[in-house]
Amino acid sequence: MVHSELTRRGFLAGLGGLGAAGILAGCATGSDDSGSGAASSTLTLQSSLSDADPKAALTKVVEGYSKTKVTLNTIAIETFRAQLPTYLNSGNPPDVLTWYAGSVARDYASKGFLLDVSDLWTGSGPCAGFSPALKELSTGADGKQIFVPTSYYWWGVFYRKSAFQEWGVQPPTTWDEFIAVCKTIKSKGVAPLTMGTGSTPWVASGWFDYLNLRINGAEFHRELLAGKHSFDGPEVKKVMDHYRQLIEFIDPKGRSYSWQDAVTPLAAKKAGMYLIGAFVTTAMPSDAADDIDFFRVPIIDPSVPVAEEAPTDGFFASAKSRNTAGAKELLSYLASAPAQQQFIQLSKSSNLPTSQQVDTSSFAPLVQKGIKLLNESAAITQFFNRDSSDELQTTADTALTKFIDSPRDVNAILAEWQASAKKVLSS
Repeated sequence: MVHSELTRRGFLAGLGGLGAAGILAGCATGSDDSGSGAASSTLTLQSSLSDADPKAALTKVVEGYSKTKVTLNTIAIETFRAQLPTYLNSGNPPDVLTWYAGSVARDYASKGFLLDVSDLWTGSGPCAGFSPALKELSTGADGKQIFVPTSYYWWGVFYRKSAFQEWGVQPPTTWDEFIAVCKTIKSKGVAPLTMGTGSTPWVASGWFDYLNLRINGAEFHRELLAGKHSFDGPEVKKVMDHYRQLIEFIDPKGRSYSWQDAVTPLAAKKAGMYLIGAFVTTAMPSDAADDIDFFRVPIIDPSVPVAEEAPTDGFFASAKSRNTAGAKELLSYLASAPAQQQFIQLSKSSNLPTSQQVDTSSFAPLVQKGIKLLNESAAITQFFNRDSSDELQTTADTALTKFIDSPRDVNAILAEWQASAKKVLSS
């Protein structure tokens, strides 16, 4: 499932569920328990980075912070996820917390739980040089910034360069070109698309997200996932009309694959392309690693601003922090180019830095291409569950896998999806 981050992106951000660790590992409150209301002399940083390398990396980064003593609590991700509302709503919450940009942060901000950090995004603030797309992603409904993004990764259509050369095809830029490439690859006796929707049905949401972004745009996509539009409406039916065009090109064996299994035919040149996150590189055999490239999901409507999926991690601060000035100083440090570079290197991560001041000259060409892709994007979305919820993701998993199996039943499937989504959104 997409809510189990270890399987699909553990190499990127190190978000695992291996157990609580760290100083005061089970602590759900800030460091100053005196109840005096005075500013705390110690800051508490609540972290979900419990995999060994990212945990060690964040520990090292925090050790380099000298302005205020910081107590780092590391909590297993699923425990952290379940307890996050409690952390933020407690009388003495952690000052700064790791988590995701997007709808979850906005939801907590709308409840008054998150500190306004807009001043970090202006003038000489540490986030002032971040891309407009990242700023939009970190902004609440009231127009205030409530999140500090420090790393992200990209999605794209991955392929083997040597295979494209053998088949005589080029990376397409338009939808018509893409369908033509699929037809050519299929004529070679190769499945044009691989997709692992067996034990990881969330993979099917990748195409749904991107088709919706290319046809209806990022704003509509976010509104749809927030319940402001219907999944059985005409806009979504248009998305599914395009999705239906892909069905004949998808390897049918993918219905029994995990996302990792679906990499095998791509690596073996028995499948041509794979829409997936950059974490796909961790599942590629070493002899194919240098042969992997990607292109953006082709344009369908040139009038729609180009948006990309880029799940984004970082930090927010509690509005109830007893040292808001200290919390902002810590956020500024964590957002700085040196801190981002140190974390990415020590965590052995292939995440991209959000700061354009980070020296990326030593990064692999594929990663540099990913940075360029996201810097040129008009908007950034996260992924279906990050832009909505884990509960709504389950409705998407059911609907989209049914559609892949029975595309002719699209109207009934969408009606059922809308009914299921309505129950989730009203609960």
